[in-house]
Amino acid sequence: MSSSPLLERLGAHPPDAVAVVDPDGTRTSYGALERRSAAAASALAANGRQKGDTVVFLVEPSALYVETLVAIWRAGRVAVPLSPLHAAPELAHVIEDAAPAAVVASAALAPRLAGHSVLLAEEAVALPASGGPRPLPDAGADALMLYTSGTTGRPKGVRLSHAALAATVTSLEEAWRWRRDDRLLHVLPLHHTHGLVVALLGALWAGAETRFMPFDAGGVWAALADASVFMAVPTVYAKLMQAHDAADAPTRARWAAAARGLRLATSGSASLPASLLEAFRGATGQTILERYGMTEIGMALSNPYDGPRVPGAVGRELPGVSIEIVDEAGRPTAAGEPGELRVRTPQMFRTYNGDAAATAASFDEQGRFRTGDTGTRDAHGVVRLLGRTSIDIIKSGGYKLSALEIEAVLLEHPEVAEVAVTGVADPTWGERVTAWVVPRAGMSLTLADLQTFARERLAPYKLPRALELLDELPRNAMGKVQKQRLGTG
Repeated sequence: MSSSPLLERLGAHPPDAVAVVDPDGTRTSYGALERRSAAAASALAANGRQKGDTVVFLVEPSALYVETLVAIWRAGRVAVPLSPLHAAPELAHVIEDAAPAAVVASAALAPRLAGHSVLLAEEAVALPASGGPRPLPDAGADALMLYTSGTTGRPKGVRLSHAALAATVTSLEEAWRWRRDDRLLHVLPLHHTHGLVVALLGALWAGAETRFMPFDAGGVWAALADASVFMAVPTVYAKLMQAHDAADAPTRARWAAAARGLRLATSGSASLPASLLEAFRGATGQTILERYGMTEIGMALSNPYDGPRVPGAVGRELPGVSIEIVDEAGRPTAAGEPGELRVRTPQMFRTYNGDAAATAASFDEQGRFRTGDTGTRDAHGVVRLLGRTSIDIIKSGGYKLSALEIEAVLLEHPEVAEVAVTGVADPTWGERVTAWVVPRAGMSLTLADLQTFARERLAPYKLPRALELLDELPRNAMGKVQKQRLGTG
């Protein structure tokens, strides 16, 4: 079998071309990225138990993050990124489930992993490479494991091969015209497929420049002047427009001029309201390109790079992807008729980590992946998504959240007797995480109380943003909570 297309491609870029610009302005070339990742790969090879084991890593968005990721691959291991946003129980779950051969962290974030033997990323990349060039992993070997929430409420590890990742970035390079002279402004988290695969690996595959920047609306507006590509979630665009509308006329004019230089602005991870697309277009002249994908399938659909972009739609199949909209019996629906979106693609994940039953259940008899999303396709092949098959998945701020996971945490609160969590339509967040609580007798629970309790157990983006107190939860005859009666929007 051929070796990793990703690593072969990285090694073919001009060594003096800029690969990464850190938030502080430090620039790292592709040549330096190759050298430093090779050094860290030697350290990882000596640190772990056996080839193919997972390596979890916790590093801020930076050149050091990219060097660590590439080093893990060069060592023949599976990279498992952790998030600085995750609370201690969430970090613990991933580490326990991944059973890593090694744990790597930056010096600043290593204290978050107390109790584990941590290899410092800064020290690993500074070591001299030893043992000569390492053979590259096979294309079919697992490269990445990302954790995604499912209806069981516990995040599942999604294993993706080098070949699957290469299929994603190859498809997007063709569809979105990635170029070596592109400059990506990167503000997304790096433990999700959007920020890591679609944005970062898309740029690295093309030999482009990635500038990492923590999100700040004013700072992002200004930085767009030096970017050619910007990728974000609807919440980011909503916050940009809120800042724009609050600014004075000269500032708005300056920001609009900065954005007009972009050749591509995309949105994903949640539905982009048509009104937001129109507002951004009116302010900047840029028509945001909306697309659709999942951790398990990579990117499946996209509005066209050249051609009309339909507000509220996610477009047509990307190169190499086959989709069908089917009814409950798995039969294709007529144009305009709703059904579940099912997908075939070379970008497909290999398995859920340690869960063969869940993996098998995610495919139908014809080998199509069941996305759990309901949509329609018109006579021109354009797909619109209508919502989720499962009400227990909330899309908020670009994240896909498990309501059941959040409920399990909130039920630990001593004043909570019963709780249901839903997503309520919100113009900024897409869906606002809302907790519907039956308090224990005599208790006077507030949203602030609930957030304070949950903040030590959940990432900030999973916290409830609204609280509704009820005397009882609506249930059916079987005792199941009827969330559709809770104002899910």
